[in-house]
Amino acid sequence: MIRVANYNRLSVERATDNGVYLTDGEGNEVLLPNRYVPKECRAGDEMEVFVYTDSEDRPVATTERPKIVEGGIAALQAVGFNNHGVFLDWGLPKDLFVPKRNQQAPMIVGEWYVATLYVDRVTGRAVGSSKLNRIINNDAISVRPKEEVDILVAVRKSKGFRVVINERHWGMLYDNQIFTEVKLGMRMKAYVRKIAEDGRIDVSLQQEGFDQVKVAADEILRMIDEAGGVLAVGDRSEPEAVRMATGMSKKIFKRAVGYLMSHGMVENGGTWVKRSAKADATKKP
Repeated sequence: MIRVANYNRLSVERATDNGVYLTDGEGNEVLLPNRYVPKECRAGDEMEVFVYTDSEDRPVATTERPKIVEGGIAALQAVGFNNHGVFLDWGLPKDLFVPKRNQQAPMIVGEWYVATLYVDRVTGRAVGSSKLNRIINNDAISVRPKEEVDILVAVRKSKGFRVVINERHWGMLYDNQIFTEVKLGMRMKAYVRKIAEDGRIDVSLQQEGFDQVKVAADEILRMIDEAGGVLAVGDRSEPEAVRMATGMSKKIFKRAVGYLMSHGMVENGGTWVKRSAKADATKKP
């Protein structure tokens, strides 16, 4: 069976002027257009392809990787509209259509939205929906403070980003917890900072407590080594300079450097940090 809006492992059946037909071995075929056909392609070769429907609702295969598959969740940008709905960019030549009836609120071209995808039983087409209350909610929280989670950066807010946690809950990543590049649609690792009584969840991109310091210390050592032994920021550097150089807050950076100094691993000159003579002497050749 060939499944639309999913990846399929198929075999090359036959070549035509328009491309090659792939089969599932059960008599079902789908066209892989010439622009996606590998140079060395022979009958019987197996390949993984994504299958969707073209403008005439015919199944077609591609080796491109979309941003979402059936049943998945992604943050997608609205790129067009007609009288019946809005089109989202999901990474394929044909945009993903979201009918008006599937929009939680009217969608606006240029904005980003969290959407899911399903296959319409009548047309066989991949269809999007932003009605996610049954999928994403904070009714029964399944995470706990300090837990590592996966987040999807979903919506820009005035003080940070609204994110989807483990594809199950809504959360907030505030600007004062961001020390690296964050963009809409990104998937990242994060840590639960706080869970409020009303179910609101705050996350951070960095661990808190001693574990966070240890991770930051290891990262600082790596950056020092990559920089040739000296990192051009120290405990007297401006917070923005520290953030740009390390992706860390000034507070965490100072704690991590202090930890490394206490173990004789680095020296701190105020505006620079370098490997200590003791550490250099004990490093393996």
